[in-house]
Amino acid sequence: MYNHAPEKYTCPFCIFVQGIENEHTQLKQTDVIIQTANVTAFMATRKWENNVGHVLIIPNKHIENIYDLPLSISAEIHKLAKDIALAMKSEYKCDGIMLRQHNEPAGDQHIWHYHLHIIPRYENDNIQNTQKVSFPANERAKYVQILRKWLKNKKLNYE
Repeated sequence: MYNHAPEKYTCPFCIFVQGIENEHTQLKQTDVIIQTANVTAFMATRKWENNVGHVLIIPNKHIENIYDLPLSISAEIHKLAKDIALAMKSEYKCDGIMLRQHNEPAGDQHIWHYHLHIIPRYENDNIQNTQKVSFPANERAKYVQILRKWLKNKKLNYE
């Protein structure tokens, strides 16, 4: 429903979830924070100067937007988003968390696969006036390890 992906669209998130690294995705398998049977959380490939280490959570199955997202998968995504937000609060020492999700071109969606952003926020971080820049894989891996360790230490069950 309300789908906008072009015909023969190569979805970078579907490729990534399958464990493939190629020219269709900037993501690396080292970006995975946690993957379950239904959802994957991973480090974003871009960053804001004052808001480093934001995470995306996607359904593993190709679902373009919120209109087609089953409630059971939405619940899994939001449970994981809450835990990642708590990990960020603990480990990044951020002042707040922002969740963002875009649908359709007018909603600023650019990748035609549902994804929820979990973004650390800080007092006076000026995020609205800064551009995102590339976030190299070796730097992303450090943040992945921080969040993985927190989640592992909490012994959270995602299955």
